[in-house]
Amino acid sequence: MKVKSIMICFLTCSTGLNIKVKMISIQEKIVLITGSSSGIGASCANVFAQAGAKLILAARRQEKLEELADELTKQFQSQIYLLQLDVRDRLAVESAINSLPEAWKDIEILINNAGLGRGLDKLYVADFNDWEEMIDTNVKGLLYMTRSVVPGMVSRGRGHVVNIGSIAGRAAYPGGNVYCASKAAVRAISEGLKQDLLGTPVRVTEIQPGLVETEFSEVRFHGDTEKAKNVNKD
Repeated sequence: MKVKSIMICFLTCSTGLNIKVKMISIQEKIVLITGSSSGIGASCANVFAQAGAKLILAARRQEKLEELADELTKQFQSQIYLLQLDVRDRLAVESAINSLPEAWKDIEILINNAGLGRGLDKLYVADFNDWEEMIDTNVKGLLYMTRSVVPGMVSRGRGHVVNIGSIAGRAAYPGGNVYCASKAAVRAISEGLKQDLLGTPVRVTEIQPGLVETEFSEVRFHGDTEKAKNVNKD
């Protein structure tokens, strides 16, 4: 599945409106996207840029962020603020959000997209470092971003949190043990946040993609492109 179609589906289905109507409605709204240097995050940025949103693009790879920002600025004349940020670092997340310029503080939409899978080893022989990286990014990073951004949404009386989960959060697959658990956590956190926000206008959406054409498999195998090419052939 192409990543762009995921975001078009979200923009259409989450509102019940035609995509063109929704695009107009987020003109000049501030959208923060984590993990935006590639894959689903970059495609989110493209769709929201077309809609006229102001973009805060956050990721670890500054060079990739700058390339994407240049492309979107040339194509859509987008207003973009870049954050080189590792969501695993709670203090860095807090500092980045608290130090946003005044014109960029009123975040309307938070796309919690940063996430990864590491390895496909059986649980009893897997690498501890792989576990920690997945949990720190997929679960704790999402929590840090949410905790830093949502209070502002509540105080302003508007906002939308979009968590990128996975169908892997609904059913484990061989070797996916901890990754699947981390995405099940995203599902539970999203449901819990919805309940915590009852009585406020702030909305929560979880999107659960299946197989998508991104760098995911290359990251999972630490850059081994041959393994990445073959992992989903069966």
